Amino acid sequence: MKVGLYFGSFNPIHTGHCIIASYIANNSSLDQVWLVVSPQNPFKPSASLLNEYHRLHLVNLALEGEARIKSSDIEFYLPKPSYTVDTLAYLKEKHPGHEFAIIMGSDSYQNLPKWKNAGTIIRDHAIYIYKRPGFEIEILLDARHEILQAPLLEISSTQVRELVKQKKPIRYFVPDAVKDEIERNSYYRGYSTTS
Repeated sequence: MKVGLYFGSFNPIHTGHCIIASYIANNSSLDQVWLVVSPQNPFKPSASLLNEYHRLHLVNLALEGEARIKSSDIEFYLPKPSYTVDTLAYLKEKHPGHEFAIIMGSDSYQNLPKWKNAGTIIRDHAIYIYKRPGFEIEILLDARHEILQAPLLEISSTQVRELVKQKKPIRYFVPDAVKDEIERNSYYRGYSTTS
């Protein structure tokens, strides 16, 4: 099975994430897309992160009823911060019958050379790139890649957190089940909106 790994803090998951995951699951050679919830991204401060189990729960709510899109908590069991190369090695060991690829925006793709063991990632895994405005795609090294024209929404998790903090509505920014859970638990009310 070919699985595309869409890594993120998902702090929180929003409609833009869901659209990208759905588009790639249904318009590429991948059999499934897994949203890998990162407990701690090495490039982001952890102070603004909602607890990883709460973020995973929000992802699960957003993906309810999806057959080809799943959540993954694999990085919860690995040393922090999470490095993609280590996650890939662990997944390969755990699921030897699967072929893992990486899904990323063209903005992240430009930063790929800064990642730990980037050469190994590029050598061993296909990369599915969706275009982000202002970030041209220049193919790095010998990356096996597929460029996808996924529809993009100008929504960010930072924006969602800011709206919550200001007590403004987040309907349509996030799936309804996610909105309800955030409101019920008062998530992000006191959180810093940076990151």
